[in-house]
Amino acid sequence: MEGVMQKRRKAEAAAFGFPAPVRPGSTRVGWIGIGVMGGAMAKHLLAAGFAVTAYARTPAKAETLVAAGASLADSPAAVAAASDVVFTMVGNPGDVREVVLDPSSGVLAGLHPGGVLVDCTSSSPSLAREIAAAALAAGCHAIDAPVSGGDVGARDGKLAILAGGDEAVVAWLAPLFAPLGKPTHMGPPGSGQSSKIANQIAGAGAVVGLSEAVAFANAAGLDAPLFLDAVSKGAAGSRVMDIFGGRVLSREFASGGPVWYIIKDLGMALEVGDGQEEANVLPGAALYRQMFSAMAANGDGDMGPQGLITVIERLNGVRK
Repeated sequence: MEGVMQKRRKAEAAAFGFPAPVRPGSTRVGWIGIGVMGGAMAKHLLAAGFAVTAYARTPAKAETLVAAGASLADSPAAVAAASDVVFTMVGNPGDVREVVLDPSSGVLAGLHPGGVLVDCTSSSPSLAREIAAAALAAGCHAIDAPVSGGDVGARDGKLAILAGGDEAVVAWLAPLFAPLGKPTHMGPPGSGQSSKIANQIAGAGAVVGLSEAVAFANAAGLDAPLFLDAVSKGAAGSRVMDIFGGRVLSREFASGGPVWYIIKDLGMALEVGDGQEEANVLPGAALYRQMFSAMAANGDGDMGPQGLITVIERLNGVRK
């Protein structure tokens, strides 16, 4: 009996999801999480010709996506039932667990055998491994694929996609990843999330360096725009400087995603006992998290990370 069920599942999978070819117009895409990043990414898939069914806790927030051609469903399970591949881009690991693993309304409750879940949330490596195992038990596949590049990368379709899971499934997803950015297979389930946490440590350090450099340049009486333009051509130049440098100078702190997210990600780097992640003596990450947490304590948790310069200024008695 078990052999018959396995053959049936394989037949359903071949007709529905992996490994049937991914094609615009035939592969159905689900999208859960339509904030600044998720909304831009879903629009790229619509523009590439894929049918998209979305779920939003607040349907009014999906108006621009619906205007671009998306359909709305009333639960993550309903999105999954109408999709071959479901992307999730939500706030934190608790949200991921709810929208994916809830036994009645979660993605895996509605996804057909052969369907593929792609979680782009910056989340927990151990949760990614748990979800991969649950998907496999349901005859489906799960890829943890957090992204780096911020709102600019999402807008321009130039995100770095850090994918963990079955390498064949990651390769199969290439036509869906192409409008979003560049995917890299990082290893088995959880590897994408571990890579994103490491990325956030490096990115946070770069934001701290940028903020202190501009604060120092201002205090020294330098022409800050001229300074940044000059050093961006040398060893101090970075993608972080390219994205956030102008925003720091113009004091445009609203864009880039709330700093709460980087506080969350750095917290995961410092957690002990999260499965295979044991390099928890990370003094730089701990310091960066304290500095970004100071932003939140000052009432600026909804600012983008470039708002960190306000913390440096407060420490130096500068108010702007």
